[in-house]
Amino acid sequence: MSPSKPALANFLAGGLYGITSAPYSLGRSDPEVVARMLDAGIRVVQYREKTKKPGAMYTDCLAIRELTRRAGATFIVNDHVDLALLVGADGVHVGQEDLPPEAVRRLIGPDRVLGLSTHNPDQARAALADGLVDYIGVGPLFATTTKTDVCAPVGLDYLDFVVRNIPLPFVAIGGIKEHNIAGVRRAGASMIALVTEIVGAPDIPGRIAAIRAAMDAGRISAI
Repeated sequence: MSPSKPALANFLAGGLYGITSAPYSLGRSDPEVVARMLDAGIRVVQYREKTKKPGAMYTDCLAIRELTRRAGATFIVNDHVDLALLVGADGVHVGQEDLPPEAVRRLIGPDRVLGLSTHNPDQARAALADGLVDYIGVGPLFATTTKTDVCAPVGLDYLDFVVRNIPLPFVAIGGIKEHNIAGVRRAGASMIALVTEIVGAPDIPGRIAAIRAAMDAGRISAI
């Protein structure tokens, strides 16, 4: 793990972490949604699609890679290591039941970003001890419907544990909305992922501005 990786700089800067989800995107393509995210200032984007065919995902990711490159944004592909390598993505994010971090690291090499979802203190401690991942996902904090195989919400207690005990960059994720993001920021998260709240908004830049204002309110109240 190297905090000096250029692609990790956007992550370390904090802010919003955008994730695609075609079923909630109001008929818009993933590249179109990502373009609106980038126009609104999001600088970390993850491509996460569970039901698309490989060819469609490849076409999406080629377009998103170009969009993120022009914007100076970090592009992460969820699960599909082969797809990330084919399109030259900046990194890969995997879950606890996907390929293990050591296998993914061998495939992607030392310079790409590797993220790992975690759901409890033992998983966070293991990620730290392995020294293979660049950041962890912390969640799902609240109930979420964007994944069918998601575990039960872990709540803010797990977030508090990570803030206090795990010196790894992390992204808070899972059921986070405009109405509860201030509490997540107040609890210590500086990078926060939202899915349906962004991709399902008719006016994506407008919603991002409102979310960012709510997140900033949490930051101010935490100082």
